[in-house]
Amino acid sequence: MTSPALQLSGIRKRFGSVPALDGANLLVRKGTVHALLGENGAGKTTLMRIAFGVTAPDEGNIRIDGVPLLPKSPADAIRAGLGMVQQHFTLVPAMTARENIALGATSGRGISEDAIRLAGQVGVRLDVNVPVGELSVSEQQRIELLKSLTRGAHVLILDEPTAALAPKDADALFTWIQGFRERSGSVVLITHKLREALAIADEISVLRHGRVTWSGPRDSASIDSLVTAMLGEHATIKGAAAARAGVAETRPSPDAPVATAHGLVIRYALGVTRVKEASVRIDAGEILGVAGIDGSGSREFLYALAGRVQPSEGELRLPDEIGFIPEDRQQDALLLSESVADNIALRNAGRRRGRFHRDAAESAAERLMKIGGIGAADGRAPISTLSGGNQQRLVLAPELDGGPPLLVAVNPTRGLDIAATGEIQHPLRDAARAGMAVVYYAADLDELIEIADRVVVVFEGRVREVARERDAVGRAMLGVT
Repeated sequence: MTSPALQLSGIRKRFGSVPALDGANLLVRKGTVHALLGENGAGKTTLMRIAFGVTAPDEGNIRIDGVPLLPKSPADAIRAGLGMVQQHFTLVPAMTARENIALGATSGRGISEDAIRLAGQVGVRLDVNVPVGELSVSEQQRIELLKSLTRGAHVLILDEPTAALAPKDADALFTWIQGFRERSGSVVLITHKLREALAIADEISVLRHGRVTWSGPRDSASIDSLVTAMLGEHATIKGAAAARAGVAETRPSPDAPVATAHGLVIRYALGVTRVKEASVRIDAGEILGVAGIDGSGSREFLYALAGRVQPSEGELRLPDEIGFIPEDRQQDALLLSESVADNIALRNAGRRRGRFHRDAAESAAERLMKIGGIGAADGRAPISTLSGGNQQRLVLAPELDGGPPLLVAVNPTRGLDIAATGEIQHPLRDAARAGMAVVYYAADLDELIEIADRVVVVFEGRVREVARERDAVGRAMLGVT
């Protein structure tokens, strides 16, 4: 039996009157991958933020390599050999990759040859002079990983590391994690993907309502036992067939497309072309799935369909009103320090004039909270106090309100558990059945194929429709016919 690399015992934490952790225990052994599962709000991220010194516990003990340590800050945890890649990154968008990695480093050398070597190991094509804000979510994530490695971390905490990754990138990350484990590194993998945990983890723990409800070796776990531990005795998983049961196949009207693109070209500075002569038709009542690996042009294509990117050439016809769910809710959709009511009131604020009526804003917030199933005490609750699932429901509810003809959703279930994923997808299915056109991008191919009526793949800037089958979509994403 290998010795513990990280051990947390009897951890308790309350936020106001809400108990986030209620005597949670976790033991991560050296040279292992330990998956930490649980529905949104179960306390997974809070537990790991306590280990990393971001959040102070009310009670409990922490040992790193067998030595008692209660980190008062991330600097204490880093010195002890911990690294954490959080789901929502801590990078400075205006600074380059070089500057972000050097930020807070004690050596004063900035990026060294060792860092560049490590970059290759985690799949980062490191142009050190590019501002981080211009990089994709997955590239930013890997730079966060690189920051931890350059500081000598031998215990890595990865919070939903594949939530924004295409399958090829996720496979590359898993290969690296296995190598890190073989070099005696330890990994805590926070994930909502059960099959992912069963595929890579040596041991698994499940949190529910702030307590560990199951912990043991991977070989003792199954999909059903993990779901029961996460959600309770009567929980079930809805597979693709069950989720689509009773949903009539969409039959779009050929005479009334909601949006069309013909010969679309998107070209950036220095002549870099990201989308090449793309054509697509989006009809009322359908969910059009979009797939593509990072750098394929899929992001630019999606943002063009959402009216956020102006094409360089071609014809793009869009409705006047478009709903939009960006990939990173905390960076691009919400003001975390502000209230639910203020965030809702800010939607389309640039189109309004006159006085701001607080009572009307709070009334609107209460209405949308009820419609969207948003778990908050009232409209005055700060966004930062909501779970990830509630934050995403808050992003979705105003975008669906009023029924825009078109909605573009970019990875809308990123980082969400089984239950929260369903609570995002069901309103989108309902909206499509009511006649809305939905464009849906997901890094998870199974999720994309489950929800989409049609699928188009973006590869090297070109867009083509493929069969709604996992193998067909995966091969097209890699350029394999």
